Amino acid sequence: MKTISTIVLAVACILVSSSLTLAQGCVAVRHMSSTAPNSADFFKQRNGHWQVSAGYRFFRSYKHFVGDEEQKQRVEQGTQVVNISHALDLGLTYLVNHRLSFSVNLPIQYNDRSSLYEHYGNAVAQNPEQKRFHTGSQGVGDLRISGSYWVINPATLPKANLAVGLGVKLPTGNYQATDTFHKLDKEGKDYTIVKPVDQSIQLGDGGVGASIELQGYAQLTKTLTAYANGYYLFNPRETNGVVRSPEATTIDLVTGTFSVADQFAARVGLSQSLGFMPGLSVMLGGRVEGVPAIDAFGGSSGFRRPGYIVSVEPGLAYMRNKTSVAATAPIALYRNRIKSYSDRLDPLGVRHGDAAFADYLISVNVSRWF
Repeated sequence: MKTISTIVLAVACILVSSSLTLAQGCVAVRHMSSTAPNSADFFKQRNGHWQVSAGYRFFRSYKHFVGDEEQKQRVEQGTQVVNISHALDLGLTYLVNHRLSFSVNLPIQYNDRSSLYEHYGNAVAQNPEQKRFHTGSQGVGDLRISGSYWVINPATLPKANLAVGLGVKLPTGNYQATDTFHKLDKEGKDYTIVKPVDQSIQLGDGGVGASIELQGYAQLTKTLTAYANGYYLFNPRETNGVVRSPEATTIDLVTGTFSVADQFAARVGLSQSLGFMPGLSVMLGGRVEGVPAIDAFGGSSGFRRPGYIVSVEPGLAYMRNKTSVAATAPIALYRNRIKSYSDRLDPLGVRHGDAAFADYLISVNVSRWF
């Protein structure tokens, strides 16, 4: 029983601590943590059991794609957009019993974005010195409240189990964050304007959303376990009313304001516990995350960069007593900036916007049960 419990604890730790954090690059609107609210400590928990968690995320996106074709010339020419994002996801979970739990998660973010095109421009004629300027945002993101329920009572030590979760996402993050942009006048002199930062570094999306998530595990051997989890965020609101370029003389009716987009993520893999150090396990899996072009509910107008990333995800998890630590590093294998709603309106079928993606994501999580 001790071996089985260690396996299940390790797997649940992975499922809880290695959250499906979205926004691995410009393709997604913002960080959206989908940490599962379940406790890994099935065998020691009691009613009134609390869990606190903190997860750090980092990525640097800079490789541009149109469809699945990388625009390598952007890096070669130095015109690529670089997004650097740091996020700290703070979580609190209340375990009602072995099967039912409720969780609150709040991300705190720091984003930096540098580009040429948003300021003087990419072309040498517009920007002779090819100057790059920075914009940014920092603060709390969108709050998520969720509940999760295991189909089978984990205390019975099942070799396989499935948890179903439902949640609501509240627009607590600033979706109208602004910063200073540099421009050149007719005489070539620098001046600045204040306007909304790019959608990819906005702290929130301005919409109330609903999420559904599934997670499960299956014990294959005494030390090897398969795991899987999936997440989908429904954002019914079409646009949030933030005008992308308020200085423009006309506003595009389709892409002139920010879209409030759905998001999704899924993971599947294997976890192997290591006998030489109790509580330590390694995992290797696959991961997909992204933003659809068309939302499941509501309209899909507004500006968005839809697409998805397929990654291989190695990781480590360690649990001692009531504390667990997990680290994963998804490495992108395939990136695709699909056609957006506005791209599809092109009668010639030629229009296809780009998006920048990261090569990898770093995720470190710490959880403590009380």
